[in-house]
Amino acid sequence: MSTHLTVHVGLAHTQYDITIFSSAESSENSHDTQLSQTSRILDGLQPVTHLVVITDEIVATAHAEPFVDKCRQHVGRVDLMTVPAGEASKCIEQASRLWQQMLDAGADRKTVVAAVGGGVVGDLAGFVAATYGRGVRFLQVPTTLLAQVDSSVGGKVGINLPHAKNIIGAFWQPAAVLIDTSALSTLPDREYRSGLAEVVKYGVIMDEPFFEYLSRNVTEIMDRDPQSLRHVVSRCCQLKSDVVVADETEVTGRRAILNYGHTFAHAFEAVGGYGAILHGEAVAIGMVCASRLAESQGMVPGGFTDRQINVLNAFDLPTTTPDYDRQQLLAAMQLDKKVAHGKLNFILPKQEMGSMVLVGEITDDQILAALGG
Repeated sequence: MSTHLTVHVGLAHTQYDITIFSSAESSENSHDTQLSQTSRILDGLQPVTHLVVITDEIVATAHAEPFVDKCRQHVGRVDLMTVPAGEASKCIEQASRLWQQMLDAGADRKTVVAAVGGGVVGDLAGFVAATYGRGVRFLQVPTTLLAQVDSSVGGKVGINLPHAKNIIGAFWQPAAVLIDTSALSTLPDREYRSGLAEVVKYGVIMDEPFFEYLSRNVTEIMDRDPQSLRHVVSRCCQLKSDVVVADETEVTGRRAILNYGHTFAHAFEAVGGYGAILHGEAVAIGMVCASRLAESQGMVPGGFTDRQINVLNAFDLPTTTPDYDRQQLLAAMQLDKKVAHGKLNFILPKQEMGSMVLVGEITDDQILAALGG
């Protein structure tokens, strides 16, 4: 049985492959498997004469430095640049520091940037790649579950302002995405569970059979079974690819379904101070709030929210709104990217799992009720 899968992202102006494999599951030596996949990706990007690898302080030793060693067998110049771990690094100060480091390293418009790490590294490095020299090629090498199933795919890159997440950014597609699910073996339990929130999201917004698969395979997924992980990651990547191909830059509104629960989630993150609550934890709670809001509007049958709560709780994810000031949460939601003409819009389920619509004209009292006690 093949230990790698490929999801093709075919956009009108570009195309790339997402390669998903497990070096731990391979019959080959894991180092050789990683090397062969890395070599194949780099060969497809030729000529590459300079590679800038961006990572964080936690990922550097376990993943980024071995990746650099592999790349040096194919690329003459490889520079490793490191930022502090955590959401706070998605800021203009870190982007500016990386731009200057790249300039000092002699980076030009033929330089390729590789993001090795989680969603913060991918978003930040992608933003740097999109803006340096008016845009250079970049690779996504995600090492967290959340990044593997969501943020590394689709080309959204960006940074935060102090009170608004992802408000500064660009659509900048990677040249390739290289996912080794065995990297998840080093991921702390809390970070791993955080990624599962985005996994559950895909089932709710697009694929009820996948949602049921998750509910039936909790033990295997929580145990990080290689075959289960490969299936989970590849299915999420395929679902996101389908959405991105249909609406890459959010023109038709189709891509907005990926933000299910995120209007609430981003408010939790901002009011709590980035890092106090992990993104996936915020998304888990945000989905419950959005579903509760849909139930209050008669858009979904009773019990719809409970189905999500049961699966999220099985994955040991939070489902109760943090004890944050409700007025501050409302104010933070007004900074959401889905605000249009001063009106806040929500992605909400309609009628059944797998069907989503954009809903406006929601009152503050309705939002407060959806937040729960």
